[in-house]
Amino acid sequence: MVSNLKQAGYAIKKFYEGLMDKNNGDRGLLYIVATPIGNLEDITLRAIRILKEVDLIAAEDTRHTRKLLNAYKITTSLISLHEHNEIEKSALLIAKIKGGMNVAYVSDAGTPCVSDPGYHLVSFAQAENIRVIPIPGASALIAAMSAAGIPADNFSFCGFLPARENKRRLFLESLKDDERTIIFYESPARFISTLKDIYEILGNREIVVARELTKIFEEIKRGEVIYFIKSYGENKIRGEFTVILRSVKKTPISFTDEDIEKKLLLIWDDESMSLRDAVNQLVEKTGLQKKKVYNLAVKLRLQKVNS
Repeated sequence: MVSNLKQAGYAIKKFYEGLMDKNNGDRGLLYIVATPIGNLEDITLRAIRILKEVDLIAAEDTRHTRKLLNAYKITTSLISLHEHNEIEKSALLIAKIKGGMNVAYVSDAGTPCVSDPGYHLVSFAQAENIRVIPIPGASALIAAMSAAGIPADNFSFCGFLPARENKRRLFLESLKDDERTIIFYESPARFISTLKDIYEILGNREIVVARELTKIFEEIKRGEVIYFIKSYGENKIRGEFTVILRSVKKTPISFTDEDIEKKLLLIWDDESMSLRDAVNQLVEKTGLQKKKVYNLAVKLRLQKVNS
């Protein structure tokens, strides 16, 4: 009885997979496959099956991917597709898929298209009405957030920050008023200089630093920015970093009715501006309750009329 149930379950599973893998006409499919970010065990059973079954695997670095394939005895043919040849190779792969081949794309580690190549390939496939099937798995972003102990209900992922100092500083300036948790990747070469920029521009915030995730020397530490600047200092650092900045909630500014009226009069000094526009402009600048500002504006207008 147990054996029959297992066979029935397997048949249902294969039937479902067959439905999932159908495409229009005789075209092939494009699979976007997440791979481990360090520990080779962090790959899904589905990802292994897909990499074995497809006709071709496109990889960001074929030498790197070959190590993963060898570990799981996957013999599928490889072709390179990286940031420097993506547009050219994407056209070739799209032609192969239109001809009926099933193709999987993998980046060096983690989920393709998330701070990794693959965007052009997926975009071209979508434009050609080719079905794109994501095979989810490891992601440094999600792994770091899960162990950070920092709110993740509303966050902003910035990928890698600009490498040039002036552009990086300008980018950090744009985050000053962002009340969301901020997450970004950084290389070891720029890690300390980036922290110094954060300290100067965004202040001594609490951050989580995740390094070498899922690897032997994995580190996940929490503290203030200055702690990490002093802790790492000028030491030679290895491994890419995922950095999470705790959001800073703004303290609401309290305005008296007199303060609001003065601000309204400054905005409303322009005779061509309507009462509604003056109210909207002040509400946008201060975050004050619109009804209260509007009532005070009406009061001011009556005073103007009666004076």
